[in-house]
Amino acid sequence: MSLPDRSILVVEDDPTIRTLLGMALDGAGYKDVRLASRGDEGFSEAMRRAPDLILLDVMLPGLDGFAFAERVRQTPSLMASRIIMLTARTDAADIVRGLECGADDYVTKPFERAVLLARVKAVLRRTLPVTEGVLFDGLQVDEVSREAKLFGKKLDLTSGEFSLLVRLVAHRGRILMRPADERTMDVQVATLRRKLGDWARHIETVRGVGYRVTEIGV
Repeated sequence: MSLPDRSILVVEDDPTIRTLLGMALDGAGYKDVRLASRGDEGFSEAMRRAPDLILLDVMLPGLDGFAFAERVRQTPSLMASRIIMLTARTDAADIVRGLECGADDYVTKPFERAVLLARVKAVLRRTLPVTEGVLFDGLQVDEVSREAKLFGKKLDLTSGEFSLLVRLVAHRGRILMRPADERTMDVQVATLRRKLGDWARHIETVRGVGYRVTEIGV
């Protein structure tokens, strides 16, 4: 399935922003875009047919974005759905909370159309199976089962942390470019390093560019 064939659910209470998002996605060639104006309605729509990606506002009536993301991550039929949070809240604590609730990425308002579409494309690419079991110096990641184990012990990772780790390990040796809004990736790398312990020495910071996993370290 190509990226334009992937399904996207937009949950946004502002009618102007909701319409603009729908038009932008349609203009970018995405064929299956659904819109919802309330958190509870959006979740019901997701349950009716699981989307590949959810563009999710934080401040929503009925069910706020944080609670929505947590509920998605607790629902087996929605585990594969990716989430990008859209919000005007720029505090680091809000970004961390969103990622811990299960968001894969976090885009602050106002945002440029081209930047948002690039983030949508990047997150949708993560839904494509990268590996069914790469083992690298005691770390095993499996995109199909969405599990990561370190020396046989399952790691407790958020959805975004897992997706980032898969990309780093599956493409080890290559630099993973940091997006223009670097805070989301930096937060995820920081928490990954903490959870990975000594293994985290494999994750190299390429100053001003991004990150990569190398053979050097442990």
